[in-house]
Amino acid sequence: MLKSLVNLFFPKVCYACHNLLGDHEDTICVTCRHDLPVTNFHFDNNNRVEKTLYGRAQIKTGTALFRFEKKGNVQQLIHNLKYKGYEDIGFVLGNWLGSELKTLKIYEDVDMVIPVPLHKKKLKKRGYNQVAKFGQQIAQNLKADYRDDLLVKITNTRSQTKKGRISRWINPVELFALKNMNTIDAKHILLVDDIITTGATLEACILVLKQINNVEISIATMAIA
Repeated sequence: MLKSLVNLFFPKVCYACHNLLGDHEDTICVTCRHDLPVTNFHFDNNNRVEKTLYGRAQIKTGTALFRFEKKGNVQQLIHNLKYKGYEDIGFVLGNWLGSELKTLKIYEDVDMVIPVPLHKKKLKKRGYNQVAKFGQQIAQNLKADYRDDLLVKITNTRSQTKKGRISRWINPVELFALKNMNTIDAKHILLVDDIITTGATLEACILVLKQINNVEISIATMAIA
């Protein structure tokens, strides 16, 4: 009765379609879970994440959970995660993708999951990194360390969403820096982010991480545009 009363005044809705959630649904309704455009890149050879970075930054493998469709439910989820404070979305998507990656041999030796960092000013304004819970859940599934204190953003840039690839690219040394470099020596790093469009941000991160000897880098994002 108490639960019903709470739901009456504070109804739980799906963060994708905004319809009311059923008693056994949480964060995303069953219908949206079924209809979300999953890529299955990590299960097949038609991998657009790897193709996006081919010839630009060397990675071991890469994947994205969803295809990003303008005005679609994936856009709604990422918007709610980044700007509305609904961090549970990151938890759900990280557990979703992590539970799949842990079944694949190529991800068995991932040592560390590192999120693409926010600049400290943006982090203070938003209050959280939108990919933190996503990365934490993937790390838990892969039994890997989660480290958000090694890769830091040193240049505060404006939103990249309306820029082309050339105008987005800045010397990675001017954007990101590494702390405690010896920590990732000879490690397999899984770099996580919310969405990959041109790949410029991930490329910049990879080039900085690749300054370390014998490091292997893979990528996992929530979506690919």
